[in-house]
Amino acid sequence: MGVFSALTTAVTGMTAQSYALENISGNIANARTTGYKRIDTTFSDLVPDTALNRQVGGSVASYSLATNTIQGDLQATRIDTNVAINGDGYFVVDQRSTGIGANMKFDGKNLYTRRGDFDFDANGYLVNGAGYYLKGFSIDQATGQLIGTQPNVIQIAKTQFPAKATAGIDYSANLPSYPKTNNTSTSTVPGAELLYDDSSTFAGTYADSAAIPGQPTRVISGTDMTKFLTRSIEGGSVTVYDALGQAVSVNMRWAKLDDGAPPATTGTWQLFVAENTSATGAGQVAYRAAGVTAEFGPTGQMVTPTNGIIQLPQLTIGGTAISTAASPINLTIGTNGLTQNGDVSGLIDARSIRQDGYTAGTLDRVSVNSEGQVMGVFSNGQMVALAQIATARFNADNSLKRLDGGAFEETVESGPPITGLGTSQLIGGNVEQSNTDIADEFSKMIVTQQAYSANTKVISTAQDMLSAVFNIIR
Repeated sequence: MGVFSALTTAVTGMTAQSYALENISGNIANARTTGYKRIDTTFSDLVPDTALNRQVGGSVASYSLATNTIQGDLQATRIDTNVAINGDGYFVVDQRSTGIGANMKFDGKNLYTRRGDFDFDANGYLVNGAGYYLKGFSIDQATGQLIGTQPNVIQIAKTQFPAKATAGIDYSANLPSYPKTNNTSTSTVPGAELLYDDSSTFAGTYADSAAIPGQPTRVISGTDMTKFLTRSIEGGSVTVYDALGQAVSVNMRWAKLDDGAPPATTGTWQLFVAENTSATGAGQVAYRAAGVTAEFGPTGQMVTPTNGIIQLPQLTIGGTAISTAASPINLTIGTNGLTQNGDVSGLIDARSIRQDGYTAGTLDRVSVNSEGQVMGVFSNGQMVALAQIATARFNADNSLKRLDGGAFEETVESGPPITGLGTSQLIGGNVEQSNTDIADEFSKMIVTQQAYSANTKVISTAQDMLSAVFNIIR
């Protein structure tokens, strides 16, 4: 290698080290940039074609080395719409092309990013700190299925969630084998708990449809309500909703009709629902009986109804139709939800009463779950999946083309995107930090500086050698 070749080689070395310093500088500058992936530098020697015994070290070229597969630390932000990917994968995003507000247009091109600091803009779009808009799929509220096959920019509207009429009540309780009503007898004779001051059983004292003409089911009239209350026990209450979301309280009472005939049953109970507790006259309905009775076997387990369902009677409470022939309310007790066991209190232990209706609600907040669903929490307590975040993976992540703002573009070398995250997970309320290690970058800076200085020494040495040559002719 001649002196001039040494100068050229030293220049390539300085250029390569300058490129490495440029990457180090960028990494340090973005040490706090969300989702940033540092760029390392790799070097390659360029050897001229020479004879075997005349080979030289050659010059050097520098290349970037991506670190897309190296994950940064996850940091909690307490912002529900922020989301981080724990593992491989990218969010699918888009860029705004023209317009603002309702007239906003997008490029319609899929880009990819790890920057998950998404938040709502004024139009309900989820946009990250670099201005990229999150893409995904809308979810059919009726079926829960994804709508469409290609992801679109997610927009969450502040719409009202419609009310749902109560269709069923899940009921779990224990009925005491010896109910202690106000008129309970202290006698230990079987059936004595059913005796009252008029020496008749409850089955023979409550009014039926014959007492109030036109009533399809057994009822308690206003004049019999006081007697009924002293001969039945409280069964709990639950708030139900009609189709418009109006809330109505349903109060239930249980009355034991008889002790049965062992071993077939050990008790028969009738459920009554309050319809108008202000009723006073003989022709006014105060309580209405359910369509079927509940019978219990010798072990306290319910034997009928066998399907575990007691259908509430047709009810109109406070002018609101709650249960109708077209839309009945089923009290679901299952096979073990209702029992008749001994209880020293003599009262009903209503362990659980839950219904499936709700009033209309407005969107309170939005969060992201581990499956990538954008979940809306409404003021009526309902949580509904509003959209599915689009995600993708690549076989060659480090071959993606880098764009401004921590975004990447598909290339031939990276291969096409693979839909989904595989075994990776989404973590809401978190963002991924830069994978830059400041200490490592400073150590690389020192090495780069020394290598650059060494190349300048080669140039100064070559200059001295050239000066010596020029001095020969003096």
